Amino acid sequence: MKIAFLVNNIASESPHYTTAMLAYAAIRLGHQAWYINVGDFVYDPDENIHAFASRAPSVNYENSEDYIKAIQSDQVINEYINISDIDVLMLRNNPADDALIRPWARHSGIDFGRFVAKCGVLVLNDPEGLANSNNKLYLQQFPKSVRPRCLITRDREQVEAFAKAEGTVVIKPLFGSGGRNVFLLRPEDAPNMHQMIETVARDDYIIAQEYLPEAINGDTRLFLMNGEILRCDGKIAALRRVRSDSDSDMRSNMTAGAGPAKAIIDDRMLKVAETIGPRLKHDGMFLVGLDIVGSKLMEINVFTPGGMNSAEHFEQADFSKTIILDIERKVKMKKDSKFSIRNRELAAM
Repeated sequence: MKIAFLVNNIASESPHYTTAMLAYAAIRLGHQAWYINVGDFVYDPDENIHAFASRAPSVNYENSEDYIKAIQSDQVINEYINISDIDVLMLRNNPADDALIRPWARHSGIDFGRFVAKCGVLVLNDPEGLANSNNKLYLQQFPKSVRPRCLITRDREQVEAFAKAEGTVVIKPLFGSGGRNVFLLRPEDAPNMHQMIETVARDDYIIAQEYLPEAINGDTRLFLMNGEILRCDGKIAALRRVRSDSDSDMRSNMTAGAGPAKAIIDDRMLKVAETIGPRLKHDGMFLVGLDIVGSKLMEINVFTPGGMNSAEHFEQADFSKTIILDIERKVKMKKDSKFSIRNRELAAM
């Protein structure tokens, strides 16, 4: 099987990223893995889709660290490939990372992904589904029972009124990731409230979200595959993200200084996954990360759910291998089928 991973920038990839874990699992299983930068697609005059792609030399790597070093070294194999020659394209670029510096790149993965799917290549997650979930409004399409109350607006006065009515709220941009411009507004923050709101509103809509007291203990990242909880040998793919020690920092993002810990999964979290799973499956969401606090879903990461390395460490399970084996199953199903299967259907089948 030939599988390609679309990323923001190969040079900034880390061996601890979920993408690296998946690519390394693929080559361990005997597959050929390629990396493609988000700006390296080519739509040729002959209406074929090509890409400048990179792969590591075919040797046995001890771990993902050695593998990524090879991808980023002078020994890397660079080729101009016809996308039709690969079996799978995983869209693993984070649009939010390019929003300010390279706005042209935000939707490139989705846009070219649509053409790649038409070439007969399996695209994960489904690009049409991703196009309909490219910001945090996607969360509002799920039942009220699994999401916190919120206000989405650019009107500062409405945000202030909502914050005063709730007592404590979280404000954040509609389009963003990594805990950037996320603030906790408490009654004692009234003198700085206007400045915090202005910071978020400068480039985006504002989400003002009900604060959940349980968030003081961090949140739980729970992985779903094909709309169901990802499991390996009976173990659940999850980790707990513990916030930093700062009393003023309630963010649980790893990139914002949070630390990983072993997840404690309870029935409320399982209920959340059970409730939203069918919709994710319908939207062609193959691999998703749910950020849960108590019984509420704070965010859904459909582009680059990270933390797989921590989940594997705490659970002592090879979730990455489980994911690649499922992709193998899909590719075989596509080749063996006498009928054409839509990408969205096969993506989460």
